[in-house]
Amino acid sequence: MPPADKPSPLAMVVLISGHGSNLQAIMDAIAAGKVPAEIRAVISNQPQAFGLERARRAGIPALVLDHRGFPDRESYDAALRDLIDRHDPGLVVLAGFMRILTPDFVGHYKGRLLNIHPSLLPAFPGLDTHRRALAAGVREHGASIHFVTAELDSGPVIIRGRVPVLPADDAATLAARVQRVEHRLYPLVIRWFAEGRLRMDDEGVVFDGRHLAAPLDLESCPDASLEHDGQDSQPPH
Repeated sequence: MPPADKPSPLAMVVLISGHGSNLQAIMDAIAAGKVPAEIRAVISNQPQAFGLERARRAGIPALVLDHRGFPDRESYDAALRDLIDRHDPGLVVLAGFMRILTPDFVGHYKGRLLNIHPSLLPAFPGLDTHRRALAAGVREHGASIHFVTAELDSGPVIIRGRVPVLPADDAATLAARVQRVEHRLYPLVIRWFAEGRLRMDDEGVVFDGRHLAAPLDLESCPDASLEHDGQDSQPPH
């Protein structure tokens, strides 16, 4: 009998606002055959975002939709939704996209919109997480990936990766340690989604057919061997 057709890769659109190191980690994992997905477009609200250059070097359409050309958040999000939908993605990935999204936008992509946040959610939602973690005197910090819902940084958390907070840390050193964890988390979660192992329903996160009672932990996850090497292979200008 002829072999069964190989499933089509998961079509994705990635939204960025800046340097794009998580985008690079995702692209590297796809190129290495570790994630059965394809990025159909990278979109930024910032024309000078270096992540756009990363996409161009990889042969991925790099598109700009500058929020400054719109009178309000609703009109921008409507245009962004239209631009994304031209690429018919099964998943939309926020990789450092520094915009608060409207409920209509989030609802349109319910269950197929992921975000990464540089803290152990629900701790330290919002901005400036590393400084706030240091000020709070916590011993652990890290990153979380969650499905996006209308409330900021409050969607169901899929997985968290932890790092120790060291006595000599400042916000920059802590951020660098957390970023290495981020580069492991995102390719792993996208692979799960692409393989049909991960979804969201009205009760929360479903992983391997079961609702998660608590977020997964990167270091105790049996699939944690899928990881980026932590090196940023495309330095900024």
